[in-house]
Order: sequence, then C-alpha cells, then structure tokens
Amino acid sequence: MLLSEYDYNLPEELIAQMPADKRENSKMMVLDRSNRAISHKHFYDIVDLIEPNSLLVMNNTKVLPARLIGHKDTGAKIEVFLLKQTDDRFLENDIQDPMWRVKRLRLWDVLIKPSKRIKPETTIKISDELSVRAVKRLEENGEWLVELIFEGNNVLNVLHRNGNIPLPPYIERKIPNDDLKKLDFERYQTVYAKDEGSVAAPTAGLHFTNEILQKLKDKGVELCEVTLNVGLGTFRPVQCENVLEHKMHSETFEISAHAAEQITRAKQEGRPVIAVGTTTVRTLETAFQQFGKICECHSASELFIYPPYKFNVIDNLITNFHLPKSTLLMLVSALAGKDFIFEAYKEAIENKYRFFSYGDCMYIS
Repeated sequence: MLLSEYDYNLPEELIAQMPADKRENSKMMVLDRSNRAISHKHFYDIVDLIEPNSLLVMNNTKVLPARLIGHKDTGAKIEVFLLKQTDDRFLENDIQDPMWRVKRLRLWDVLIKPSKRIKPETTIKISDELSVRAVKRLEENGEWLVELIFEGNNVLNVLHRNGNIPLPPYIERKIPNDDLKKLDFERYQTVYAKDEGSVAAPTAGLHFTNEILQKLKDKGVELCEVTLNVGLGTFRPVQCENVLEHKMHSETFEISAHAAEQITRAKQEGRPVIAVGTTTVRTLETAFQQFGKICECHSASELFIYPPYKFNVIDNLITNFHLPKSTLLMLVSALAGKDFIFEAYKEAIENKYRFFSYGDCMYIS
C-alpha cells in the first residue's frame, strides 16, 4: 500500500470551479462491477438505474459557515477554519471556573493560516461582534484550540453573520461578491441537509433535487437518512508513503432508531443498500464494526477503508470523482477494484468530466 499507487494526473481545467447549471444535469459515469462495464449518463438518469425496493441512504448533515477571515492587532490577515466544537480539551484551570460549561460551548478545534504567526492568547478580530482567542496549539500542521468570543449564546447566528461557506482550496474565489457567496451558500448544501455540523459538504448528495427524490419514492425506493459531521478526517491529505501509517481524524456520526430499523430490514430482506457518498459508507461500516449490527447509536468514526476491505452493509455507491492520493480514492478502489477505478478515471478525463466537489459523479453498481 504505497501512496504513489493512488496518484493520477488531472488537467487543472477539469477541476470544477462552479456547480452545474442545475443539480441534476451533472454527468454521471456508471460502473457495473459484474461485467466491468462503463457507461455514460446524466444524474437525472439515476431514477432509471436504482431498482424498486432499494434502500437509498443519505448523509443529512449541513455545512457550517466555518471559514472566518480576520486580522491580528498588527493588521496581519489570518484565516480561521472551524473544524468542530471541542470535547474535553479545555484548560485544567477552566474546570474551576463556574462558567466553564458556557465556555466549553465556545471552544473549537480549528485550523489557522498562517499558523506560525499565532501564539497562545493571540486574539484575531473577525468583526465588531466576533473575535477568536488562541488557547493552545494542538498540532504542528496549524490545528489549534480556540475560544470564540461574542455576546449571547447562539453561536450559529453569529457564524451566519460573520462566516463564509468553507469551500475546498481548489475552488478559487479570487474576487468574492454577494452573488457568488449566495450561490455557494445554496449549492454547497444538499437539498435534504438538516442540522449544521460539517465543515465540508457530503458532495455526492449535491446532485439530488427534491423532484428526483420524489420520483425515486414513487418508484418504490425507500429513503433513509443518517448523519456524519464531515471534518478533517474526510479531506485531510495522506502524507506518508506507507498508506497504512495514515491515521484518520475522528468524525461524529448518528443513526436514529428509525434509520437502524430501515437498514436492518433491508439487509434481512436482501434488498440493495445504496450509499450516497463516502461519508455514508463510513457511517454504516463503522457502526457495523463497532456494534456488530446497525443499531441506534451516536458514536465517532476513525475508519480508514482501503483495499482489500469486506463491505458489510453497503452494496452500491453514488460518489464524486476524488483527489489523487486521497483516502476517498482508496475507499472507492476498495469497492470497485483499484484497476477498474483507475480505468474509469482515465476515461473520465478523456471525456472531460468535471472533478471534485462541484464536479460530476459516478454510480458504482
């Protein structure tokens, strides 16, 4: 398992900078594992491809406006990228503070750029109503524990007024304007997104519309929702040549009693379970590994899926085209076979498919 085995050359012009004109108009490559066949469709064809009685499982997480731009008192520009609210990593003396429970809700793990300019107690002013205080360096890669400083208790309202949608770095917004900001707020969310908790979208779901979901239901496809809050674990690059040395960051997930019953019943009845996105795959496969079945749970995933891997829950997968050397590329290689995936990626490049978050998608059946 060498990292270099998962590399490929992608022309820069194929990295999607904008979403498709309509969600359902994205191109869709269909991989049939049974006969190693590749065909070319559009996403609206998904209604014809998914069999009646299938169970379609979606990650309903919602993206936070997690990208904050501010300045130090020196005037230096600093970017703070919220990752997740912290768990128990507050300072020991805070536990003696009668306000520590309130403070805990304001403590976040973040990435800071440039990190070298930051020291503990550095304050970054985001706006007149929001500042960020650096508390403790967590890792040398720019990860910090910080405290958000603002009036009141509703952090989401504050973030919506002061934050930006955290687009991946390969989507460039050199001249941001209100129209682009509005577009990204709408299109970098799935139509079924619920509670905010992610710092990246579960991008395979971006292609769905309410109309397509209704057509699937009318056809007899059962819809199911789980939640995994996408964090650093999903998009953090693999930096070690020996892939097995890579450690995934923890991401929280939740499966409701109703969703657990739907998934369990589908498996017992031998009906296909179709995952929308790699985050849904990791949710279901982690739950099965941890509990030996799919049950109601609130837990965390550090599951790293790479070839060879025996999938216990999911049968088919809807997914986007992933970055070279990424854990996501390794996951789809585990499902479809590395050689088949790289053959498909080569064909996608030749056919000018659009890659990554705002790009086209693939259905592995």
